[in-house]
Amino acid sequence: MEKTAVVRNLRIIYPIWIVLGIFSLMYVPSQTVVPGDGQATVNAIGDRLLLYKLGIAGTLLTQLLFIAAVVLLHRLFSGIDRRLRTWLLVLGLTGVPIAMLNSIHLFAALTFIQGEWIAEYFATEQVWAWVLFFLELNEQGIIIASIFWGLWLFPLGALVLKSGYFPRFLGWLVLLAGVGYMLNSFIRIMAPEYSLLSNTLEYFTFGEVIFALWLIILGVNKKTLKDENPHDPMRQVANG
Repeated sequence: MEKTAVVRNLRIIYPIWIVLGIFSLMYVPSQTVVPGDGQATVNAIGDRLLLYKLGIAGTLLTQLLFIAAVVLLHRLFSGIDRRLRTWLLVLGLTGVPIAMLNSIHLFAALTFIQGEWIAEYFATEQVWAWVLFFLELNEQGIIIASIFWGLWLFPLGALVLKSGYFPRFLGWLVLLAGVGYMLNSFIRIMAPEYSLLSNTLEYFTFGEVIFALWLIILGVNKKTLKDENPHDPMRQVANG
């Protein structure tokens, strides 16, 4: 695939990925989860059942699109730095199974709300507690996945800086986003009481969004776009 085609595909995938990510990770929880209130949460999910299910589907589809984006970025930067591209691929894809398997907690919460057999074994108050428990586990799983959402941005930022395909400030913003994801993840694990600091660090991650928006709107500097290196061992392996 020529790099112009790679850029064209990225400009299609990225906006869908961003919209689905905002929808499933931010909007749906804001409409269906009432922190610390199991009864209100169960009622909210029951009243917005289709929205909740769409959120689960959106979460899974977001990860599938992310796989495509990582592979395309790996191809875009071919000929730049083989080691960085390998790390980009490995770290980017490692978070995908974590995030997808984590969605099982959303299904589990739904089972406690919809399962006809649940009422035979659990009291109503227990159902509320279990739903909150699984939704909390989902949040913890997102924290773990976020570690890799940050790690993969370090090779991406370095490739942006080395390639010349984008303005250099974008590379630094991507690296800063990686730092934001990493620090935020560990603060939420080790010191969750510092929620203000955690919320502040989330602004650092906007560098990833700025890079994506630049790619979507302005594309790549075609004057610096390099042809794929035919002697690249990674390409030879890919081509068999």
